[in-house]
Amino acid sequence: MSNSSFPTEFLLLPFTGTRQLQLLHFGLFLGIYLAALLGNGLILTAVTCDHRLHTPMYFFLLNLALLDLGSISINVPKAMANSLWDTRAISPYGCAAQIFFFFFFISAEFSILTIMAYDRYIAICKPLHYRTIMDSRACVNMAEAAWGIGVLNAMLHTDNTFSLPLCQGNAVDQFFCEIPQILKLSCSDAYLREVGLLVVSACLAFGCFLYVVLSYVQIFRAVLRIPSQQGQHKAFSTCLPHLAVVSLFISTGLFAYLKPPSVSSSFLNLLLAVLYSVVPPAVNPLIYSMRNKELKDAVCELVTGYFQNQ
Repeated sequence: MSNSSFPTEFLLLPFTGTRQLQLLHFGLFLGIYLAALLGNGLILTAVTCDHRLHTPMYFFLLNLALLDLGSISINVPKAMANSLWDTRAISPYGCAAQIFFFFFFISAEFSILTIMAYDRYIAICKPLHYRTIMDSRACVNMAEAAWGIGVLNAMLHTDNTFSLPLCQGNAVDQFFCEIPQILKLSCSDAYLREVGLLVVSACLAFGCFLYVVLSYVQIFRAVLRIPSQQGQHKAFSTCLPHLAVVSLFISTGLFAYLKPPSVSSSFLNLLLAVLYSVVPPAVNPLIYSMRNKELKDAVCELVTGYFQNQ
């Protein structure tokens, strides 16, 4: 980052200019953030402490909870601080850090969700080979690959974005640093290189999404062939939460980035950014615990044991 091509600070888009609404926004984000910390923290503790949950499905769920904690901790604390102190400024290095970690956590999370679809496919469509295919070494290798993909993707996009000369001001039209908004500040055609990288990433993400869809087509066909209603219910109870999380993750992101330009506005961009970057990490623990009896029992035992020891 050279001083000649970069502003000394970026100005993030505020949610509102009214002091009372700024404090309301701070309180709302604080509540969402604490809910995300509590929900994902309970999942992490339950999976770690309860030996009944030491299975591939819950190992990947533990990874998902870690990524959710990371992704919501990138933008929300800074947004809360800006609302509380009535400021908009973020340093170039802070902005680069937001972009790097946002891409890292989002890429790794989507990879983990894809792996979880593969895990459910093997468990339901090839149950006799499940323990052989999804052994502990394979699970660790897949999780490492997901985190590695996140690091590589984040490094490519961050380096490429912040190698561009930016001379169109320093106002970012979003409440956190986001690559499309940074590209609008570029004064060089070199931004097309980053656009190309984004297209490649989108194509890879679409390939993962297509794999998840095809996996669930096979899964639902196998579940419907299960003779007992109890067996079908048990299979659906492990698949539907994951499918709901994937749907929430994909739908909010697609609508945010593929909406028609005619319906674009700063307020709508803020709202959609909250939907795809803030809501999923807070809601995912609730989705996974609603239909999962094993997880609910483990969390209840954890909470009960905590209060009994007080």
